[in-house]
Amino acid sequence: MTGFSLSTAEVGTELPELPEQRITRTLLALFAGASGDHNPIHIDSDAARAAGLDDVIAHGMLSMALLGRLLTEWVPVGDLLSFRVRFSAPAPVHGRLRCTGVVKAVEEAAGRHGVERRARLGLAVRIVDGPLAVRGDALVRLPERPGEPA
Repeated sequence: MTGFSLSTAEVGTELPELPEQRITRTLLALFAGASGDHNPIHIDSDAARAAGLDDVIAHGMLSMALLGRLLTEWVPVGDLLSFRVRFSAPAPVHGRLRCTGVVKAVEEAAGRHGVERRARLGLAVRIVDGPLAVRGDALVRLPERPGEPA
């Protein structure tokens, strides 16, 4: 998003979206190796079908990792104060995911160096042409507004 500024975030500000992520078998295999989660429903079509699924599904933590990337492209990881998600639908292989976030509240609170601005964010991973896969929230520390004293 052109002209996006973290210091001027207010209620309703949308985080710049990540590029759409397609769930491929290669991505699932790479994530299984990186995460150590080799549950067969994520990498073996026969095992997924035996479990009652149409085919393999993405790891829930893969969706959470994408939201983590969305956040840390917007705010330094040291300013990420809390982050949690709820999984609501499996993301199927060949599905396309959109990761979004919006500022739900801006508040002031006691912080490490006095009063600091914080934003409460609503987060989502949606399957394109499908249901909401993950809903989440985060609390982030905001930089001071331009012209405010340090």
